[in-house]
Amino acid sequence: MAIFTERELTYLREQRLGRLATVQQGGVVQNNPVGFGYNEELRTIDIGGRNMAASQKFRNVAAGSQVAFVVDDIASLNPWTVRCLEIRGDAEALVDAEDSAGNLGGPIIRIHPRRIVSFGVDPDNPAAGLRTVADER
Repeated sequence: MAIFTERELTYLREQRLGRLATVQQGGVVQNNPVGFGYNEELRTIDIGGRNMAASQKFRNVAAGSQVAFVVDDIASLNPWTVRCLEIRGDAEALVDAEDSAGNLGGPIIRIHPRRIVSFGVDPDNPAAGLRTVADER
């Protein structure tokens, strides 16, 4: 079973920026703009960045934080048309991922999708919308 619809995959490939929410050990939520890539082989979202291993988001994930990742845009102002993919799931903080789609090399955060909220990206597809994704690891 596919995790994303074909239109959702196209949307992810076209976008360059998303927002990653993690939780610090004290319970404080952190939300950061990040670059990302969709890892076709592993069916994950790979997030790379400058000094990733030294970042708070990387430390949050390494400590076991669940994540929520959002990619959205405004496709049209008239009529008002918003597109959004929210991807919730488990994440790994990987220091040396040779199979990365994180676009910058070096350490990455890898998201394994578990829950997807999709709107405006593939509106005519009944497989889109709110759904839980099976763990295939």
